[in-house]
Amino acid sequence: MLLCIDTGNTNTVFSVWDGTRFVCTLRTSTEHQRTADQYFVWFVTLMEHHKVPVEIDACVISSTVPRVVFNLRVLCDRYFNCRPLVVGKPDCALPVAPRVDQGATVGPDRLVNTVAGFDRHGGDLILVDFGTATTFDVVDTDGAYIGGVISPGVNTSLEALHMAAAALPHVDVTKPQVAIGTNTVACMQSGIYWGYVGLVEGIVRQIRIERDRPMKVIATGGLAPLFDQGTDIFDSVEDDLTMHGLELIYRYNRERDTA
Repeated sequence: MLLCIDTGNTNTVFSVWDGTRFVCTLRTSTEHQRTADQYFVWFVTLMEHHKVPVEIDACVISSTVPRVVFNLRVLCDRYFNCRPLVVGKPDCALPVAPRVDQGATVGPDRLVNTVAGFDRHGGDLILVDFGTATTFDVVDTDGAYIGGVISPGVNTSLEALHMAAAALPHVDVTKPQVAIGTNTVACMQSGIYWGYVGLVEGIVRQIRIERDRPMKVIATGGLAPLFDQGTDIFDSVEDDLTMHGLELIYRYNRERDTA
């Protein structure tokens, strides 16, 4: 079975692919000091809880946090006896190379989402990922990543607002019933929710103007379903886009190596 690992700034997701479907998906907080042994104990314990056999023979990793990759490599080598494929490294090929400024680096998560989005929806896409940062990835007609936009994430903005203004409390992200708040918490929730709806709609509109063609908009990330309630701009909301992309990239490299 294939173990797909996606490490973001906030959470790390492990998902097991049995050749036809993902049979188990596990989530933990991202901590760069976590050792390979700790990862293994956590992983095996939860796999046993879900009654899924630990029969991992291949691994693929996407990580926006470079410091955790070493211990994930050790995990794969020590406990699964395999060398992981790491997106963004020279030995990991992509179906279509990104077209960005020479010398520029692209986040592995954005490359993985590009591959998955193109596989499911074809080209001319805008992928909106609600994570620690809210990112907009533009996918060309042939499936190449050609650039995008990075904005502060929703929770990041809320935390910054709370930290910068002593009188403002920490609030949860939710869709307000009305835009005009009648207390501090309601005002903050409205500002964050409708502010981000406006941000998404405005950036998508500008990208469409610059591309001068129809562009589908696909949302992913934990808060995507919540913001989908406030706008009709999304053509699809998908919670497994990154894992699908990791499985596709692994399969592409395996077939390439055996061709």
